[in-house]
Amino acid sequence: MRTAKQPVILPETPPAAIYDARCRRCPRLAEFLDGVHAVHPTYWCRPVPPFGDANARFVIVGLAPGMHGANASGRPFTGDYAGILLYATLHAFGFASSPLATSRDDGLVLRDCRISNAVKCLPPANKPTPAEIRTCNDYLRADLALLPAGGVILALGRIAHDATLRALGAKPGAHPFAHGARHALPRATLFDSYHCSRYNTNTRRLTEPMFHDVFRAVAASLGRA
Repeated sequence: MRTAKQPVILPETPPAAIYDARCRRCPRLAEFLDGVHAVHPTYWCRPVPPFGDANARFVIVGLAPGMHGANASGRPFTGDYAGILLYATLHAFGFASSPLATSRDDGLVLRDCRISNAVKCLPPANKPTPAEIRTCNDYLRADLALLPAGGVILALGRIAHDATLRALGAKPGAHPFAHGARHALPRATLFDSYHCSRYNTNTRRLTEPMFHDVFRAVAASLGRA
């Protein structure tokens, strides 16, 4: 087993209490990351911390790091195909300083926005197990606890949606996932979108206009429309 590196918290990320770079609570994921690191020694290959404004009123929750994207760069959706649409849209709506995310040191800054994941480690075949999602939920719960009352959460996909509800103590059955859905929760409003993955965008399950419609609703909820 390789020696775990010390936690690295970037200036743009929230407090270290919501993230532990040394976490190996999921044996399957820890072993998988060790194997990926052996093949790609320059990759991050650790839990990926949230990225963005610690005081943000808007939090985006994705699924998990991608093999050659966030798992390589150490920043959510950075280097991932899904990040192309996400960061371009964040920039178009004034949440990001640039439409492109290339590396942790590219200077990109998020404004009133933070990006997190339901699972912080790269899972095999991008499919975390239910137990791994539950185990990682403590970190998501701590992250969402920073969200000010009246804030907005955008869940990218059903797994992120269910993990967000679990972190907030809400029942998924009472708030079914649907693209474009809006859920009024006690302290925040939850919006849903299909994940901006390569598969969803290539098959046109999610288009740029559809994604922008969700962001318009988010912006309106935040009083930015």
